[in-house]
Amino acid sequence: MAIREILLPLVSYPVAIEEAAIKKSVSVAAHLNAQILAVSFEVDARPQDGTYTRPFSTRFTMEAPEHKPSVENAEQMMAVLEAAAREAGVGYRKAITRCAPEDFSSYLAHCARTIDLSLVPIRSYDEMHEKVVEGLIFQSGRPLLIFSEGGADRLPNSFEHAAIAWDHSQQATRAVADAMPFLQGAKTVTVFTVTDKETPTERESGEALVKHLAAHGITAGFEVIPKGGASIGKVFEAYVQKNAIDLLVMGAYRHSRLREFFMPGATYTVVGSPPCWVLMTH
Repeated sequence: MAIREILLPLVSYPVAIEEAAIKKSVSVAAHLNAQILAVSFEVDARPQDGTYTRPFSTRFTMEAPEHKPSVENAEQMMAVLEAAAREAGVGYRKAITRCAPEDFSSYLAHCARTIDLSLVPIRSYDEMHEKVVEGLIFQSGRPLLIFSEGGADRLPNSFEHAAIAWDHSQQATRAVADAMPFLQGAKTVTVFTVTDKETPTERESGEALVKHLAAHGITAGFEVIPKGGASIGKVFEAYVQKNAIDLLVMGAYRHSRLREFFMPGATYTVVGSPPCWVLMTH
């Protein structure tokens, strides 16, 4: 399936998304020949009775002290988007919704369900960005493409060298299916499995995926990477750097926040600081 519509969340509080990250998002949309729906928000407080506030609600809410700076940031980001989209010839729609910060991720997930792909600039280990990504991954049912906001200038506008983190799980399987439009356009594709000790089953699984990709016109190689005592996330990061990978395709896994704190998983590590373009699906 071709990517025709992209959801671009622009977090407006406490600080705006950097201009370079917005322009990079537009460049990717141009490369994919896709339109953008950009969504930002004005910070609002919950009603005094504490009930849930939806962005489209007409209920009275108290204006939060963060309201004015969030509006200014949202308008600034939308202006950058508009100028970049016009210059690149990318179609776009924009919306600034009014809601409490804790409701923003749920609203984005609601929007994403009828959009092909969400594209999210990530501020490293930022709580609001983590909540946005968590909502999109686990509530939208759609794939998510993330990248480091601070490293936007260093990223390519295309995805020539792709790698698939493969563990034969349902999540990784879904990620491969969602990544097909990217993989079919890549020059090189590598499937890799990270393990403490390789088993025949792991190799058979990797080789089966290579055959499946070949049936879709994608030539791929397969390799097994020793974990070597490092965390999975760090192994992914090292693999990306060593092989000059443009796009990492991986499944997303949910753990309790307490477990993530003591035992950081690959999802948490990659979301916290994406080493390249990363396509994730749950």
